Amino acid sequence: MNITQEKTGNLNAVVKIKIAPADYTGKVDKAIKDQAKKAQLPGFRKGMVPPAHIKRMYGKSILVEEVNNLLNDTLSNYIAEQKLEILGQPLPAINERDFKWDNTDEFEFDYELGLAPAFDVNISSKDKFTQYVIKADKETLESRIKNIRRSYGKMSNPEVSAEDDVLYTELTELASDGSVLEGGVASTATIRLDQIKDKKILKSLVGLKKDDEVTIDIQKALEDAAILAKALNISEEAASELKSNFKLVVKNVNRLEESDLNQEFFDKLFGEGTVTDEAGFREKITEEVEGMFKQDAERKLSNDIYEDLLKKHTFELPDEFLRRWLKATNEKLTDEELAEGYDDFAKNLKWTLIENKIIKDNSIEIKYEDVVAAAKAKLDAQFRMYSPSPLPEDQLAQYAVQFLQDKENANRTFEEVKALKTFEQIKSIVTLEEKAIDYDKFIELDKK
Repeated sequence: MNITQEKTGNLNAVVKIKIAPADYTGKVDKAIKDQAKKAQLPGFRKGMVPPAHIKRMYGKSILVEEVNNLLNDTLSNYIAEQKLEILGQPLPAINERDFKWDNTDEFEFDYELGLAPAFDVNISSKDKFTQYVIKADKETLESRIKNIRRSYGKMSNPEVSAEDDVLYTELTELASDGSVLEGGVASTATIRLDQIKDKKILKSLVGLKKDDEVTIDIQKALEDAAILAKALNISEEAASELKSNFKLVVKNVNRLEESDLNQEFFDKLFGEGTVTDEAGFREKITEEVEGMFKQDAERKLSNDIYEDLLKKHTFELPDEFLRRWLKATNEKLTDEELAEGYDDFAKNLKWTLIENKIIKDNSIEIKYEDVVAAAKAKLDAQFRMYSPSPLPEDQLAQYAVQFLQDKENANRTFEEVKALKTFEQIKSIVTLEEKAIDYDKFIELDKK
């Protein structure tokens, strides 16, 4: 066997593999004998089919398979031995050679490679970034307090509806003249008034009593097609095309009363005796809210670093090869989609190369326990959206293991840990300047 490499550009190469009969004959003969032992053919007992008979019937297909296996193994081993850093996968070059496939052929195959560029990551303390410390504004804080108090409150049925109530209703589709549409949509639905953004519609639903009727533009009221589809028990497609007004009849009004700020409430939230008054309660909620804001600040810092390093490191990629590789591996990808999406693909690939370089240069390890810890943190944050009380550690660990059994979840979490460790390394080198900022000002800044 003979394998050679020819550079065809700074970031492109062709690997030529020549295979002689001596390289594949033994593998083909073994495969034929193995198949003869397992074959069940008319006129022969199982395992007693002569290898010559198998060769006559299936010899060519076995030869093709064994040559392909040999090629794949040879190419993979060559790339590993030569320590070639390739992008994408090797692409077989189109050639006009006509092989006989009769066990006497000398085969020659060419594979095109896209090579990763060589570069150094330049980071120092001269690189300065702003690390925002976001403070909870009054509106966000009061909204969080209200939601928590309602979560632990009691349900009541007031006579008249208010803005935060839930209406149990009957909805009936109307014709253009205001009459009930024959064969139209009719459904019972629960409508949360705090989900209605249109102020005029919201006003029409406040102050209603049981059996009151109003006519509303239901699509404008609920806006989201998924919520509308669920309310009317129809498909999202039908919900998005709906134009009719609906008659709404109130069947019941529910209200979730806010829990009193007493010791029983504080103990349920934070454990017995941890908080003893409203001031302590507000302090705890402020810590929780600003802890959530910290994630927003970290996301912005990471994005600022990401954009800065990409701007500083302007190495090239084997773009033409990568475009052909994307087309070869995505049959449904159109030329238009490739043209529109390639720049984003190349940007993400460049960041991956920078990330991998940082990991390699600094011998950063990503351990299984790191991935489990990240999964636990993610699940804990999700549960805390519904209750400030943490899950027991053993239960959280069990959920994390179950979460990571899904391959997609495991891969995504691994990549998140990899990114986190990369940014931690970068932040340990660059200069971070802390700056306090109110949440509303941060949101404005983040939109720019």
